[in-house]
Amino acid sequence: MTLEQLRIFLAVAEYLHFTRAAEALFITQPAVSAAIQNLEAEYGVKLFHRIGRRIEIAEAGKLLQIEAQKIIDQVVQAERGLKELNNLQRGELKLGASLTIGNYWLPGKISQFKRQYPGINIDCTLANAEEICEGTATGIFDFGLLTGEVKPTLESYLDQEVVGSERLQIVVGKSHPWFQRPEITVSELDQTDWVMREPGSGVQQMFEQALQSWGVDPSQLNVVLVLPSSDMIKAVVENDMGAAAIPDLMVTKELQLATLRSVTVMPNKGVARQPLEILQKIWKLKHRQRFQTKIASVFEDMLQL
Repeated sequence: MTLEQLRIFLAVAEYLHFTRAAEALFITQPAVSAAIQNLEAEYGVKLFHRIGRRIEIAEAGKLLQIEAQKIIDQVVQAERGLKELNNLQRGELKLGASLTIGNYWLPGKISQFKRQYPGINIDCTLANAEEICEGTATGIFDFGLLTGEVKPTLESYLDQEVVGSERLQIVVGKSHPWFQRPEITVSELDQTDWVMREPGSGVQQMFEQALQSWGVDPSQLNVVLVLPSSDMIKAVVENDMGAAAIPDLMVTKELQLATLRSVTVMPNKGVARQPLEILQKIWKLKHRQRFQTKIASVFEDMLQL
């Protein structure tokens, strides 16, 4: 009898469904069936009754469920004690973050954490939203940080919490006609060239959703260039090629130096005259059931500050 077999058995006992247990453990359904069959064969008992397409836990299964849970709880307690013996003097935190979050929002949080816990190694991987979700669900990352949407098939495995917000600024270079204007209207958005991120990026999703909420069809904009990073887009717009929507964290210095100008978008005439903003939440993802180390717990609290 192994710990892995016990974990699989407890999942089946909880869900009373082999496929759902497999999904919860991120393993295949045949692997779940094999683990249960091996346990039953080894001890000569029936842990579950197969009744048509459903299963019921047998008396032997009820007994094992109680004892197995005690064993797993003791293992978790032992792991926790060993990991916390060093009082946050050593250890590792694994993060997955989207490009903008990882390059501009997260470094300040990491620096603050490292000042307090210099012995903790932080491994941060920059990836797209789908990779972050999958990595957090499978335990590659302790936390995922992103602004994009969570993959629907993984939503049931991940807890989501807002830890900040990201704002997009529409910016232009010095020779652009909008550079000298304090504001434009929604109806003018299709009167310039645009440089945009690739379809599916978090920034592009965010911009297109804002356009649609303003009554603008994104396909009607004159897109002259599509690039794979907002840094590249920023450089192109600084060299006077069209307009772009860029996270404000990325253009702070350029706006201060006036190499770029942020353009305020106003509703069309006849509509309440309040500036239109492009805001999106920064999400922290973590697995709902995986054990959380003390290191991860402390960092999570710091993200709220």
